[in-house]
Amino acid sequence: MWAYILRRLLLMIPTLIGVLTLTFIVIQFVPGGPVEQLAYELRKGTAQEGQAAAPPFGLRAHTGVDARQMAQLKALYGFDKPPLTRYWLMLSRFARFDLGQSYFRHQSVWSLVISKLPVSISIGLWTFFLTYLISVPLGIAKAIRNGSPFDVATSLVVLVGYAIPGFVLGVLLLVLFGGGSFLQIFPLRGLVSDNFSQLSIGGKIVDYLWHIALPVTASVVGSFAVVTMLTKNAFLDEIKKQYVLTARAKGLGERRVLWKHVFRNAMLPLVVGFPAAFIGAFFTGSLLIETLFSLDGLGLLSYESVVRRDYPVVLGTLYLFTLIGLATKLISDLCYVWVDPRIQFEQLER
Repeated sequence: MWAYILRRLLLMIPTLIGVLTLTFIVIQFVPGGPVEQLAYELRKGTAQEGQAAAPPFGLRAHTGVDARQMAQLKALYGFDKPPLTRYWLMLSRFARFDLGQSYFRHQSVWSLVISKLPVSISIGLWTFFLTYLISVPLGIAKAIRNGSPFDVATSLVVLVGYAIPGFVLGVLLLVLFGGGSFLQIFPLRGLVSDNFSQLSIGGKIVDYLWHIALPVTASVVGSFAVVTMLTKNAFLDEIKKQYVLTARAKGLGERRVLWKHVFRNAMLPLVVGFPAAFIGAFFTGSLLIETLFSLDGLGLLSYESVVRRDYPVVLGTLYLFTLIGLATKLISDLCYVWVDPRIQFEQLER
């Protein structure tokens, strides 16, 4: 086992380097970098005195800024060095887990990620737990009642929810319950109220749940279909196997057969994907949901960093998320072996 883990850890290094290298190369050819953006800001200041402003992105964004100022701007962001030098500096920083400093926010990338985590954790954890707490029992019930009116009706409901984009559902919820054309029950934006610090403990819990209700609903509805149908199909596959027929022939009760024999094997695909789904809940929050409900999370941070060409934030978060994703994949493989001892580590490498 330890040899397998060591090999997987060593394989993470070239994967990380490959992802960062490809992204770094792409960045070199993207117009309107941080130097051009800051030059545009300087030019906007002169435009207020009667000069015409240049477009924010483009090769002529530095027009109106003299050569000395451009040299200072390039030195400020490190673009006075050759690309290869900047590339090796980036890799050396990441090897020390130093994600660098944001160009425009004047904070370290680590502090930015940590400051955005509460929002992403709130949406992600609620989405994860509600999805599994509802979808797994529902999938089991659908498998037991396969082909019944209950099965057909619930399939229709979860598939309709899956077909509606979370952003569209969020807009609908705001219109219906957020003070749109109908009821004003839930707040329009934010994770907590402005007077949150002044509330009692019970008041803080109620206020938090009040704010999180609509965005979590918009995020979780589309996730029901995948987990529900995966659970149902896994149970149906196990119920048809020979060992289930043998257990029934021995006179075991249906409940005992279902929960003692079928449940463990049917849950294997879900358990294997559990670590990835759990970690993904923190870092894959919907950008549109965060924007719609004015939630300042990691999704919004990543989007704004790409738009503003804040390369340290783009590369730093990419490095962090890729590393977490690779570690999660390793944990998923380990869970596969721990849940089903028949699986050997050598088989995972094939």
